[in-house]
Amino acid sequence: MARMQASAKAAEAFDQVVEFLESFEPLEDHRQRAKVLYPLDEVLLLVLLGVLAGCEGWVEIEKFGEAKLDLLRRFRSYKDGTPSHDQLGDIFSALDAEQFQGCFIAWVGKLTGLSADVIAIDGKTLRRSYQEGGAKAPIHMISAWSCRQNLVLGQAKVSDKSNEITAIPKLLDLLTIKGATITIDAMGCQREIAAKIIAKEADYVLALKGNQGTLRQDVELFLVEQKARKFADCVVDRHQTVEKSHGRIETRIVTAIGNIGWLQARHKWPGLTSIVVVESRRETRDRCQRELRFYVASLPPDAKRLGDAVRSHWGIENGLHWVMDMVFRDDECRIRKNNAPANFATVKHMASNILRKAPGKNSLRVKRKMAAWDDGFLASLVTLK
Repeated sequence: MARMQASAKAAEAFDQVVEFLESFEPLEDHRQRAKVLYPLDEVLLLVLLGVLAGCEGWVEIEKFGEAKLDLLRRFRSYKDGTPSHDQLGDIFSALDAEQFQGCFIAWVGKLTGLSADVIAIDGKTLRRSYQEGGAKAPIHMISAWSCRQNLVLGQAKVSDKSNEITAIPKLLDLLTIKGATITIDAMGCQREIAAKIIAKEADYVLALKGNQGTLRQDVELFLVEQKARKFADCVVDRHQTVEKSHGRIETRIVTAIGNIGWLQARHKWPGLTSIVVVESRRETRDRCQRELRFYVASLPPDAKRLGDAVRSHWGIENGLHWVMDMVFRDDECRIRKNNAPANFATVKHMASNILRKAPGKNSLRVKRKMAAWDDGFLASLVTLK
């Protein structure tokens, strides 16, 4: 009986790994088929398991494959063993980064099954992905982050931060965002991006800074006038929060203002319904800091909801960017050749999502260490639904 149960469990695990790999079937393998010793699905599974177990480069993954061949053969044949670090680098540098990211997004769609209520979009530079002598600048990855589910929903590679403006609409095209609220910092505060979000039946909350000069100036002037008139000419909602921690008191006042047809008529901003002002005051024993931030939104002037969206956006810094740096050592990764840095970053996002879905209250760092020393735990990670 025990043997039959173990056999059934192994079969179920195999089927679930097959389901995971099916999401990457559209990925084109440009190697000559007659000369392929290591099928692409075996390579993908090897690299994913290696990253889950703490590997941070091709040499470590090569050694992992040699040490864990019996584990790998639970899911695939690996009849020719596992590739060397040079072969891994060549394979990943040749894979199309956009196709790889598209397959990742398809896999995440199966993993989550639910749309996120707030999706934060932000970029991060892979600092060690440059090539010496200026031959290649570091790549910049734009990520979409589910603030509710704490999962990476998708990402896109750009050559530098200034290209976020063109990359964000492409990333939005790949995502299912109907009914979600998209939050983006000031770089993404563009009419074309707002129009794309509205066209996909989602809403937006976009940070407003100097890159939209006349709009920012009009909003500031309007706020000054309406404060003087006690907001007599518009629909307004306010919400205040006070937090006390680590020896400081932080007060945030969110003011959401509707009835702004004049602003829409002047600037023709797609879907614009309200403007948001966040006033924050941080008090410590010897200092008081004040900050005023502005946002444009397609949502009604509900100060609490809009304030929550603004706060949620910064979860991408701690929930994703910090984790990529501190747990997956992003800024120390020296993979640089062609498409390999972007593709390896995508694998790390896959590993991050899988570790977050794993049961238990351990941190991602602890779960990653558990995967390194416990084959059973590592095998269970790739069979999660």
